[in-house]
Amino acid sequence: MTATSPTAAPLPLRAPRPAWLTDLPVLLVAVVWGASYLAAKGITTTHTVVAVLVLRFAVVLPALVVAGWRGLRALGAAQWRGAGMLGLVLSGIFLLETYGVVHTSATNAGLIISLTMILTPLAEAAVTRTRPPRAFLLAAALSVTGVVLLTQGGGFTTPSLGDLLMLLAAVARTIHVLAMSRIKAVRGADSLSLTTVQLGAAVAVFALLAAAPGTGASPWSVALDFGPREWAGLLFLSVFCTLFAFFVQMWAVRRTSPSRVSLLLGTEPLWAAAAGIALAGDRPGALGIAGAVLVLAGTTWGRRAADEGTR
Repeated sequence: MTATSPTAAPLPLRAPRPAWLTDLPVLLVAVVWGASYLAAKGITTTHTVVAVLVLRFAVVLPALVVAGWRGLRALGAAQWRGAGMLGLVLSGIFLLETYGVVHTSATNAGLIISLTMILTPLAEAAVTRTRPPRAFLLAAALSVTGVVLLTQGGGFTTPSLGDLLMLLAAVARTIHVLAMSRIKAVRGADSLSLTTVQLGAAVAVFALLAAAPGTGASPWSVALDFGPREWAGLLFLSVFCTLFAFFVQMWAVRRTSPSRVSLLLGTEPLWAAAAGIALAGDRPGALGIAGAVLVLAGTTWGRRAADEGTR
């Protein structure tokens, strides 16, 4: 124990970080993910899913390795294992989502994936054996109701195999968010290194699948067939929807609760609808507009409820 002078001035307290500084990047992730449905549909078919995923991840991985080489060398064995496990979950998410989008409508995909908003707080409560705030659950339910109304303008079709895959993707997203906050080994590592290891593990999974017979076209043949529009879509998916999105998610989940991150990412269907209106000429109608308002209201309410629950 050290003594202090009675005349010494007290050290200034560091002001707490405003919540919106963490929320804004996560919200931007929801925006680019919402736009990713149109981008993925524009460059992917049933026979090119695995090849597109290899290209999508491999495009950004070399730059990540170079930029984060020092951080990668500093990772311990436990951190490599933890990030690798997260990468395996990540590969499952992208396989389920990409095959799901190919086999169902973007409307259905956006609606079903939003169930992550409900699944994450419920799973977090089960793991921590705590009861989520009632206001948070009501806010999440309000947001999901808004998504239902939002998608009615596009027409909710009969559930299909693609819908089941999107439901499994929502479950996998929940597991990924919870694992990032629960795996102790990854908490002390920098986000760039962890993102690089995750994407590397995912590329390894996709490359093995691409080499297996019966999994569709090879990445090389798909890359040769791509034109400027396809490459633009692939770069958008790689840089913004993959690199930026998962770097921010790993950074944010260690500064706020998984439920809060999930709720913000749950606005993804709203931005998917916005992209459809702006780029594909979709018209949501009165129900869709009402749904958009409910999504925004539910997200705002849920953020406040999450803050109160944390305090």
